[in-house]
Amino acid sequence: MRLILLGPPGAGKGTQAQRLVEKHGIPQLSTGDMLRAAVAAGTEIGKRAKAVMDAGELVSDDIVNTIISERIDQPDCARGFILDGYPRTLVQADAVEAMLSAKGTKLDSVIELLVDDKALVGRIVKRAEEAAAAGQPVRKDDNPEVFQDRLTEYYKKTAPLTGYYYAKGTLRTVDGMLSIDAVTEEIEAVLASL
Repeated sequence: MRLILLGPPGAGKGTQAQRLVEKHGIPQLSTGDMLRAAVAAGTEIGKRAKAVMDAGELVSDDIVNTIISERIDQPDCARGFILDGYPRTLVQADAVEAMLSAKGTKLDSVIELLVDDKALVGRIVKRAEEAAAAGQPVRKDDNPEVFQDRLTEYYKKTAPLTGYYYAKGTLRTVDGMLSIDAVTEEIEAVLASL
């Protein structure tokens, strides 16, 4: 099962991906998590990504494509994976298609979480407050101003993927404004229909 979760920042992709990991035993490939790990480890690619991420911008296709391709080759991805936060551009979507084709495989489905932009800001503020209350570090991109920049970037670069995957017949949509459990149920219904 090879899936992509689409939706703007704060739509719940990470939450739903984790539930899919638990139920189906396939890894979540979150570019954000992989990039943050590279930054924390101080790797060369991590240093390059850090400056971009600190500015609330998206890292280059080259950096992300390299990380994803290497990750897909790891043994735990043999049965499938969930791409969370990737691809973010049409160029990356083409790169995913080419990468998977070269590996002799393809995507099974692209699931888009449809959400209300105004509600997303509230989700981001709540996530930051919960992290701070739990004594965890607050993500730099959980700042409303940085988030608004990310949302604008999403609509410029990532939203066109909806049409891209619709044209390929792999796009399915789910109401991301429902409760977390209801969104999970809708995603499972999509997967059962494949």
